[in-house]
Amino acid sequence: MKKKKILLDVDDVICIPDFLYLLNKFMGTNYEFSDINSYYLDDVIEDEETKLNLNAYYFQHNLYEHAEFLPKAYETIKKLNKEYDIYVCTAGVPPYLRERAGRCFMDKYDYLINKLPFLDPEKFIFTNSKGIIKADIQIDDRLSNLENDIPIKILFTSYHNRNITKEELKEKGVVRVDSWEEIGNILLNNKIN
Repeated sequence: MKKKKILLDVDDVICIPDFLYLLNKFMGTNYEFSDINSYYLDDVIEDEETKLNLNAYYFQHNLYEHAEFLPKAYETIKKLNKEYDIYVCTAGVPPYLRERAGRCFMDKYDYLINKLPFLDPEKFIFTNSKGIIKADIQIDDRLSNLENDIPIKILFTSYHNRNITKEELKEKGVVRVDSWEEIGNILLNNKIN
């Protein structure tokens, strides 16, 4: 029997990259994700020159150096990999870091092959246009990435999407999850067909 295909996002789904860590280090602040509602963390900065300097600071660092798995992500992905055909589908580089696209891409790629060695690197897709890829299931933290004709769409709760209403999710045919335990319960216990 052919395995169902999962498109699995990385940032804020599998792990939390170092953007907030580096923002706080650069600014000398103690922001937490609960302080931020925007997808782009640097929106907390009003001064455009400071934003540019922060982005230059990002260029100097590996955004995955301190990235840790979200609770139960590793274990659940390993189990899912036995039952599903997993394709990591993630942005290659944030739009504001294009000048260092090569390094950003390699840092993320290295993180994936070192931290999730059981996944097939031939199934890593780096794109900012996820709507062009077909699958049976998609797990992402950005609602805009789930606006496609994939049958099962799962929104992983993150700091920037927590205010999306149940009604909006229902209208778009999206299921929200708050943890990897929930994903395991849904996909490993066949609660969604």
